[in-house]
Amino acid sequence: MSRAFVREDDLAENAALPERQVSDHPNYVTVRGLALLEQRVAQLVSERSMLRQLHQSSARERLVAVERDLRYFVARVESAKLVPPPSEAPERITFGCQVTVATPEGEEIAYTLVGEDEAAVERGLISWVSPLGKALLGARKGDTVVWRRPAGDLELEVVEVGLPEEGR
Repeated sequence: MSRAFVREDDLAENAALPERQVSDHPNYVTVRGLALLEQRVAQLVSERSMLRQLHQSSARERLVAVERDLRYFVARVESAKLVPPPSEAPERITFGCQVTVATPEGEEIAYTLVGEDEAAVERGLISWVSPLGKALLGARKGDTVVWRRPAGDLELEVVEVGLPEEGR
């Protein structure tokens, strides 16, 4: 059948978006990470309310995406396992702490291990289940860890294990 004989409403309803994949890993979150998830749910609820009042096909298409994202973020909030920040610098790298590593070239880089939804590599926030996060977990200051990457393994020396910086 030609698209000329199909109503726009039918096209929008049949263009279902695939669901966002929810990780099989425990949903550990920092205090900040949980707040970000809750904030995203509130934003999506507000946007959904606004879109439901509009009667344009573009609004209906956006509503499908918003409802899909809302299902995902509600599930993430419901499955969240809040991990309080360490009260003092841990001896070993754990979820929520900041770690500084040195590359073989001597460059020092700081990372904070966070939940999957909070990760933002450009800000030094890495998921605890990422290859780098897994390599770092449990290491101590002075240890060398191997980061298994598609571009090749990289040895990193743990220079410091500390408390996370606030407001990242």
